[in-house]
Amino acid sequence: MFEKVLIANRGEIALRVLRACRELGVRTVVVHSSADADSLPVRLADETVRIGPAASRQSYLNAAAIVEAARQTGAQAVHPGYGFLSEDADFAEICAENGLVFVGPPPQVMSALSDKSTARALMSRAGLPLPPGSVRTLPTVAEALGVAAEVGYPVIVKAAAGGGGRGMTVVRSAAALPRAYARTRAAAQVAFGDDRVYVERYLTDARHVEVQVLCDGHGNGVHLGTRDCSVQRRHQKLVEEAPAPALSAATVDTLTETALRGVLSVGFTGAGTVEFLVDEAERCHFLEINCRIQVEHPVTEMITGVDLVHEQLHIAAGVPLRLRQEEIRLHGVAVECRVNVEDPDHDFAPTPGRLDRFRPPGGPFTRVDTHGHPGYLVSPHYDSLLAKVAVWAPDRASALDRLERALGEFDIAGAGVRTTIPFVRRVLDDAAFRKARHTTALVDRLLADRAPAGAPVPAPAAPAAVPGATPAANPPGTSVRRNR
Repeated sequence: MFEKVLIANRGEIALRVLRACRELGVRTVVVHSSADADSLPVRLADETVRIGPAASRQSYLNAAAIVEAARQTGAQAVHPGYGFLSEDADFAEICAENGLVFVGPPPQVMSALSDKSTARALMSRAGLPLPPGSVRTLPTVAEALGVAAEVGYPVIVKAAAGGGGRGMTVVRSAAALPRAYARTRAAAQVAFGDDRVYVERYLTDARHVEVQVLCDGHGNGVHLGTRDCSVQRRHQKLVEEAPAPALSAATVDTLTETALRGVLSVGFTGAGTVEFLVDEAERCHFLEINCRIQVEHPVTEMITGVDLVHEQLHIAAGVPLRLRQEEIRLHGVAVECRVNVEDPDHDFAPTPGRLDRFRPPGGPFTRVDTHGHPGYLVSPHYDSLLAKVAVWAPDRASALDRLERALGEFDIAGAGVRTTIPFVRRVLDDAAFRKARHTTALVDRLLADRAPAGAPVPAPAAPAAVPGATPAANPPGTSVRRNR
């Protein structure tokens, strides 16, 4: 096992990784921006390094500064968490070139899978079913129109380099496709530095189901069951549960077996997630592979008893997989909701500000992953996720009741601060959701139901531009602090 790991992230995931390292007797280095200098992960780390100002491009996306911080502190490995540089193959390669272990798959595997078009082709060859559409990218609008006419509308235009729910546009007619095609390409170029797109059939009544996998560097792999992540706003998840409910045993077997076959076929290592859409007839359609720990990993941990971050670190250290498939047992149901600092009544616009009150829930089988505390300033510079509340119970109905109880206990207040908690409680109260008959259209339906008569339903916001992962040519000055 490593002696020292650098955590190249912030917020609740930095704290999650730090705690796992401490449990394994591994010292931690937390890098941070000037805006996060007093954050909880920084307070608890063994060592900290300031890598730049608040702007992500100059701090958490600054690969050169992060590698230099690792060199200064003698860290042996870098855990990227999720977001930022966690799926950046160039960053993983830079780490390797500087003698650092990147906690994730090899750069060449990550490069292939982070390109959604390439990933689709690889998984198709491995036998995974794809949604109807183009396997390769489409360089002209004429080709996009041809594919759309063949598969039928609605279609979705997707950026090959997209991620995090960004770089996607739903199109419902041929007349709307040229503009959507151009807009998606332009947004993808700004967000990801890559304007390539492809087109596939958009499944309006489908569920988003994913499979958690763990693979080592010795050719071994296991799956840890399914998760349902169908409750989404702007293609970003709000509520997740494990195992995915209301699926036949045959469908679950198809999802888990094909997911594991797919990742092993490309030499994947570490913790990953294979995502699918499942339609009304339980036909499965491969979407993508995430090469990192997922935000929703706690629900899998709660039903399996497996600490996924512990396993990530052991795999990265070269230890053969410590689990066998027959040893993994699923117990009960876990449900998680994300508490984002956003206003659901205004198209989920972020509402950053200082927290005057912050009291998370407790009680049996209730887990809260958060970096928040009274007085914490929710920054406008980063993602709006403040906390995740996950609960476990023997059955789904009891788990939903427990989550409702926990959310009722959560006390968050600050000038101008709003959260997604009231909206999530509407989800939990929805009859279709309670019966596990919901699809990815649930959030739009709830928003439409709440809109005043005659008022237009707010259109989903355009995909937000995300800073690229190109390191700054000259990293800003860094400062190192060692906590006693």
